[in-house]
Amino acid sequence: MSLNILIWQIHGSYLNTLVQSFAGTQHRFYLPTKPGKPEGYGGRGPTYEWSPETVEVSADAVRDLDLDLIVYQTPKNFFEDAPEILSQEQRMLPAIYLEHNTPQGRINEMIHPVNDPGLLLVHVTHFNSLFWDCQETPTCVIDHAVMPSTPGGIYTGELERGVSLVNDLPRRKRVVGGDIFLRAREEVPLDLFGFDSKEVGGFGDLPQAGVHERMRTYRFYFNPIRYTSLPLSVLEAMEIGLPVVALATTELVTVIKNGENGFIDTDVDTLIEYMRGLLADPEEARRIGEAGRRTIRERFNLERFAADWEAAFAEAVKLREVAPCASR
Repeated sequence: MSLNILIWQIHGSYLNTLVQSFAGTQHRFYLPTKPGKPEGYGGRGPTYEWSPETVEVSADAVRDLDLDLIVYQTPKNFFEDAPEILSQEQRMLPAIYLEHNTPQGRINEMIHPVNDPGLLLVHVTHFNSLFWDCQETPTCVIDHAVMPSTPGGIYTGELERGVSLVNDLPRRKRVVGGDIFLRAREEVPLDLFGFDSKEVGGFGDLPQAGVHERMRTYRFYFNPIRYTSLPLSVLEAMEIGLPVVALATTELVTVIKNGENGFIDTDVDTLIEYMRGLLADPEEARRIGEAGRRTIRERFNLERFAADWEAAFAEAVKLREVAPCASR
């Protein structure tokens, strides 16, 4: 099956992994663009390498494309962008809603905004699937995947400091554990990368390869995020071989086995003690990091990811054949 797929540029790291996993195949991914690059229309961002099958197209020209499948990722994509840039015929095509986010609010009110029995809703974690009420929309879960690091890009750990990568920490505050990061930084040496991190003394948003090159020299990776889907940055750190110290929340409790391939806890003081232990014992840090790499190779490899997405494409096509597009 060869598909022409339209997908908005929402989560750059995830999108890049998705299109790279299909590099050299017959699937072609179209990224709509607009002048000024507003949300969803940034195209092939400069911080990543992109597959040859990933093509930018002006939003004004999308209606002229011969598309087979639409992938939505936000309510704005679904309710605003689609009516604006897609033809009525294109809006009736097979479709997937890729839900990256954990639901917010009280549990009984965590109702997904999309309710379409002819659309496939893909969750990125089982935790998200458990907490979202998706009504009549068929769902599945596709675990993340991580691009393999280059042979020279593996953990060295000589820098006796920890590192975190959190985007937009000053604005997102407690959700991403801004207070926890600042508290831990008072106890152990910690550096920060990510969008807007300079506001709190971090290094800012660097190209992915540059961030990984610098991160591999740190002794450990700290994930302070309270409530989010499984962060790709954590998996990327594990793939490099960085030992991870993290809050025991959401999907991460199914990935990290405490003391085996990382350290997790809900007590921040306990996490700080784990960090101190790794700073004092580089051999233990290396052992934990190597176990983390094995976890990534076993569970989050590109081959499994591509196979899961291939099955999702086929399921979305099948669903639309039996269930017409819900009115919107």
